[in-house]
Amino acid sequence: MNVYVLGVAMHPGSASIDDKRLEEIVHDTARAALDDAGITRADIDHVTLGGCDELDGRGITSMLMAAPAGAYLRDEMRVTDSGLMALCMGALRVATGRFDCGLVVSWNQTSIGSVEEVTRMRAEPFTLRPMGLNRAVTDGLFAQAVARGTGTTEAEVDARVQRRMTAAESNPRRASSRGRHTDAGQPSGYVAYPLSGRQRAPVTDGAAALVLVSEQWLAAHPQARPIARIGGAAWGVDSYRLDGERLGSLAVYKKAFADALARAGLDSLAELDAVELEAQDGWYDAAFDKALSAPPQVALSPSGGAWAQNPYFCTGLINAVEAVLQVSGRAGAVQVKDARRVAAHGTHGFAQQGHAVVIMERAAA
Repeated sequence: MNVYVLGVAMHPGSASIDDKRLEEIVHDTARAALDDAGITRADIDHVTLGGCDELDGRGITSMLMAAPAGAYLRDEMRVTDSGLMALCMGALRVATGRFDCGLVVSWNQTSIGSVEEVTRMRAEPFTLRPMGLNRAVTDGLFAQAVARGTGTTEAEVDARVQRRMTAAESNPRRASSRGRHTDAGQPSGYVAYPLSGRQRAPVTDGAAALVLVSEQWLAAHPQARPIARIGGAAWGVDSYRLDGERLGSLAVYKKAFADALARAGLDSLAELDAVELEAQDGWYDAAFDKALSAPPQVALSPSGGAWAQNPYFCTGLINAVEAVLQVSGRAGAVQVKDARRVAAHGTHGFAQQGHAVVIMERAAA
């Protein structure tokens, strides 16, 4: 897949961005990505959006967000699963040969409403919704499966969370705690046994954007210098059921990584320098880490992951930006030395039902 990243941007994250409309957040992020790429909106021929109607509190959110994202009078497509799935779609569009230069933009202003209430309304309406099933409950069920299946303890999870928080403190792109968030102030006790509030990454406001170009576009613009190449990508969706087999096997998660590695021409995880995981709490962090069985030299979530910045719907795309910054040597204080290949992981759905993996490679000099 000869698809290259020419520029990236992420909006400064915050618990609540109160001084901008969502349109302004998205516009500023798309503009920053174009500036980073050294091009203008006139150079792009398409835009791929990642946006969620329910979380934005709008019907057909792309009707309002397409123009601020740069899609006015441009070919536009929207993905509703997650920000990283938007990147997968954007890369495929370039890989078809029909498009040459485009933007991938995703966002989430989670402070406008409760993520828990939005996810509650996504439950099957006749049985599960009356039970009060929401993100916290399904994450608690996942945590139970991890504890029983792998022997993971609450103390181990707490230690993992502390490590991620320490890494996040070093990340210059970490979200500020400015403003009040609707889901802030989670109790330190259990929210859904054995998951406690202190083990969950706080959700934030934010946005991310990448400029993707084809090999043909680069040949026609020799002055342009890509900062990364997409080596491979893969994704999958597991069963909607919340039984022990689905929660404990992580079959789709493992397959997404295996397929992405194969498409990048890599034999094993040992050929990666880092993996940016989307783990919304410490139990996911433990389960994903153990399922990967990555060797010690592969850094896991050097950015701090969701504890650095977690605009929920587009956290996976934030991970992709962090991966690009790593392979281009621009990650700052969280830079992994001589990083050449970094995987970005994103999830969506109840108990992280869907998974996507994109492998970023250092662009040839």
